[in-house]
Amino acid sequence: MKTFGEFIKLKREMLGIPQRKIAAQLDIDTSTLSKIERNERKATASMLETFAFELNLELETIEYVFLKDSIYSEFDNLKFLKENLTKISKEL
Repeated sequence: MKTFGEFIKLKREMLGIPQRKIAAQLDIDTSTLSKIERNERKATASMLETFAFELNLELETIEYVFLKDSIYSEFDNLKFLKENLTKISKEL
């Protein structure tokens, strides 16, 4: 599975966009974006719209990758993760 950071880095590089441009739009340092891309720091939900716009992606796609990575990185060791996520999704 690609992490959110790996996904963002791949899309950014495919488009030939320098880190400094994305970082400026997010109002963060280039070093912070670099850490996000290397999975040393987590992106926040408030960054998703900017990532989607700057990387020319649908917000739904960015949210999906962000949620998937967040869930796996935090809760992958839970015994009943899939079953409980299914129940939660029905409640939503």
